[in-house]
Order: sequence, then C-alpha cells, then structure tokens
Amino acid sequence: MKRSITKNGSLLALFALLCTALVASVNQFTFERIKTQQDLELMRTLHQIIPDSIHDNALIEHCILIHDEQVLGVDEPLPAYIATLKGEGVAIAMETVAPDGYNGKIKIIVAINTLGEVLGVRTLNHNETPGLGDKIDLRKSSWVTAFNQMSITSAQDKRWAVKKDGGQFDQFTGATITPRAYVGAIKRTLLYFNANKAELMNRPANCEVNYE
Repeated sequence: MKRSITKNGSLLALFALLCTALVASVNQFTFERIKTQQDLELMRTLHQIIPDSIHDNALIEHCILIHDEQVLGVDEPLPAYIATLKGEGVAIAMETVAPDGYNGKIKIIVAINTLGEVLGVRTLNHNETPGLGDKIDLRKSSWVTAFNQMSITSAQDKRWAVKKDGGQFDQFTGATITPRAYVGAIKRTLLYFNANKAELMNRPANCEVNYE
C-alpha cells in the first residue's frame, strides 16, 4: 500500500513537471512569434512615416531610449528611432503616449525631421470606442495625416488644439476627448524635440530591439 502511494505520487509529480515544461515551451514559442510580428509591423510603420529616400540606415537598428513622464505620458523609457544619411541625423520617430484618452492610454509614434516638421504619425495601440474614437487609426480614417508637415513655434501656438478649443484640428462627432488627447501628446512631443534636438540626434543607440 505504501509503495503504491509512493509510486502514484512520483507519477503525479513527473506528470506535473512534464506539463509545466510543455506550457513553458509553448509560451516561449508563442512569445517569440508575437515579438517577431510586432517587430515586422514596427518596421513597416517606420518606413511609412520616414521616407526611404531621405535616409540610408536601418531605422530599427538606431534605437535610443527617452525617459520623461511629463512629455511621453508614461513613467518608463520609450524608444525613438533615428534616421541618418551618410552618418548625419535627418529625422527621428519618437514613441509617445496620450495618457488621457477616453478609454485609457493611446500609444503613438511621431516622425519629425530636423526642421521640426512632422513627417508622419501613426497610432500603435489604443482602446478607444469603435466607430467614434477609433478614427485615430489610419485604417479607419485619414485623420492622422492632418499632422503631416506641421510644426510648432512655441507652447502657446494656438493651432495645436482641436477646433472646439480654438485650434485647427478636427474633433470627432461625439468624441472630442480622444482627438484632444492625441493632439496634446503630439504637441508635447514636438516641443520636447525642438528643445533637445541636438542631443537626441547625436545620441548613440542604447536600446536592444529584436528584428527578424
């Protein structure tokens, strides 16, 4: 009887160990596949907002980390990707967050050239209401293209607000909070870039990114 209990206990322990190993293997495999897909999507996005004609480097390889909660909307470092031509910085794509979206944080990436002009903007992640706030997604609306070629002169630049607040950007019918938060995040990002351009464009790569 005692031997039987010991044997069964050993079998159960072995079974549990095998199950744990299997789950860990599946999780690792799934994580790697998801990460690869995310990296591919990031590369596609970077090439959309920074034209290939203005740089000669692999954008995702020159990644730097920026940490400024007040500007970036989160208390953690976010990546930025520097475009260079013959070794000289010509543009940067900065990830930033609008912390005050209607349904939470909106993750954005903003490409800016050395003149401080927006080359392109894309939404990386959001939870805004379908049919209303989701117009920040280029697949739903061309609204984000309104930022192209825009620049900012100062924090008092009145253009950088939705029309309801006296600015020049359209709000969404029934959803003003989302575009207001979005415009605010890009405005802060542009001001930060203008104030720190030389340091940012000359910073060596200091973050690791998998790209396959």
